[in-house]
Amino acid sequence: MGCLMVCVMWSCSTPKDYDVVIVGGGTSGVAAALTASRQGVRTLLVEEHEWLGGMLTSAGVSATDGNYNLRGGLWDEFRTALEEHYGGTEALKSGWVSNVMFEPSVADSLFKAMAAREKTLEVVYRTTASDFEYGDGTWHLTLGYEGCGRRISTRILIDATELGDVAREVGVPYDVGMDSAAETGEEEAVGEGNDIVQDLTYVAILKDYGRDVTIDRPEGYDPSVFACCCINPLCVNPKEPDRMWPREKMITYGKLPNGKYMINWPIEGNDYYVNMVDLSPEEREQAVRRAKNHTLGFLYFMQTELGFNTLSLADDEYPTADLLPFIPYHRESRRIRGVVRFTLSDINAPYRNTFYRTAVAVGDYPVDQHHTRYPDWKSLPNLYFHPVPSYGVPLGVLLPREEKGLIVAEKSVSVTNLVNGSTRLQPVVMQLGEAAGAMAALAVKQGCEPREVGVRKVQEMLLEGGGYLLPYLDLKASDPRFRAMQRIGVTGILRGRPAHAGWSNQTWFDADCEVAEKVLCEGLRTLYPGVKPSAEETPVTGERLGELLGEALGRDCCGETDRTARRLIGHYDPQKTLTRLECALLIDAVADPFHRLEVDLEGRIVE
Repeated sequence: MGCLMVCVMWSCSTPKDYDVVIVGGGTSGVAAALTASRQGVRTLLVEEHEWLGGMLTSAGVSATDGNYNLRGGLWDEFRTALEEHYGGTEALKSGWVSNVMFEPSVADSLFKAMAAREKTLEVVYRTTASDFEYGDGTWHLTLGYEGCGRRISTRILIDATELGDVAREVGVPYDVGMDSAAETGEEEAVGEGNDIVQDLTYVAILKDYGRDVTIDRPEGYDPSVFACCCINPLCVNPKEPDRMWPREKMITYGKLPNGKYMINWPIEGNDYYVNMVDLSPEEREQAVRRAKNHTLGFLYFMQTELGFNTLSLADDEYPTADLLPFIPYHRESRRIRGVVRFTLSDINAPYRNTFYRTAVAVGDYPVDQHHTRYPDWKSLPNLYFHPVPSYGVPLGVLLPREEKGLIVAEKSVSVTNLVNGSTRLQPVVMQLGEAAGAMAALAVKQGCEPREVGVRKVQEMLLEGGGYLLPYLDLKASDPRFRAMQRIGVTGILRGRPAHAGWSNQTWFDADCEVAEKVLCEGLRTLYPGVKPSAEETPVTGERLGELLGEALGRDCCGETDRTARRLIGHYDPQKTLTRLECALLIDAVADPFHRLEVDLEGRIVE
């Protein structure tokens, strides 16, 4: 009956119109759909399988990486929902690979509940999208469901597919594999580009049955392929001798709540090399079968060689015939050639250009690339947790250079291969989806192209949703002063300070520190040429800040600054030095450079 009802609905001869259509209900797609629909625009989310969440759910990677202390926007909303479901933050720390562990089915149910609350959001499952045509400011496409088809139209189209398939179909130029150092200017890049992508993983979710549940020996099973997944008698020559753990450490790596185990083991485990990006649908199906068989081989090895014969595929997780996830975990996809290309050099030296002014998502995970299943893996750069500062991703990575009415999200954004090793992580991808949804909604409301939407409008919408623009750790997003700090941060008047603490990549606004007059003048002059340069190293006082704002704005600001300071700062004394945060609060309130000085997609001031 359900199929009949869907077919009858879609056989209707009248096309249906939407404001925003998102193809792909993955991590970015869900975030884009929720954000756009919360702005009241008619939104459709098209998902090929039965679950929402993509790599977090349908691919089984139910352990998030990074952004533990950068909780904002939908990422925070999702984490809060998980904590409420399981009974607190500590309940999510069941394994050691992540501080946020959960059952994929639970995350799917949470995403579906979030989507169900949005009145202007429609979600269709087991549905494909094809035959894209653009004309007169509108996209037309065909939705397919079990042989049924329906033509629909939309003002804005978002590609949130796992591999950037929509972008390819409509002709957006893209890159696959490793970029050359000559092309990107990244010292860490390879000398000559290639089409080698990261290993993918067909994850398995196991549970303990309390009895021998050893599976049948998989086709072509070879125990030597997995011999060095952990310390055991079969391991003679490990690929990564510095990353060897006992079997007990290996199995608890991805331990989930309720006694389940996520098997996403990178050390000679179920990582699998295949470049699926430009394969035909038939070739992709064959590659998926091989990847699944590889994972089953690893499971069989654990059962027969490591003594885990009471563990097997959970029968209460995936509604699939083989009990495996719906899709593999793709660490890499196409990367469009966008309006802005974000490189590792931009992360390492964030103020070398003005991209930081357009930041819409934050990340703090090192560059992590999986290549040991590639046949000639030793010839590739070793980028195992390559350290970088935490960073803000520029808005322009979501936009193709030419294609109108199209936004690209998920892992197909305009970054280099090296940067993808960090931006591919779930919290960043979710934030990029949120930015895509915000830009789409604003384009619909303003009746313009996505690239014509004001950068500050998108950023303001993200801030209103509790999101981060730059990864400052000084204040939580819930702090009432947070937005002012973020706004001044993306103007560049006061700049952040990168730092490393062990494995943690950080950036600080240094909110409680003083600021020298020389430094503040330099920052103000980037936006306000009327500010006179200064060589003074003395800290700025409230009185002096009022004078500098007067130079910037061409009017007397001392009285306004004084009145604003007494409202915003407790125990204010104009003769005493200000902290950087106090300066930010006053500059934001008096000059309001964030709203009054628009920037383009490269961060340049729009005259």
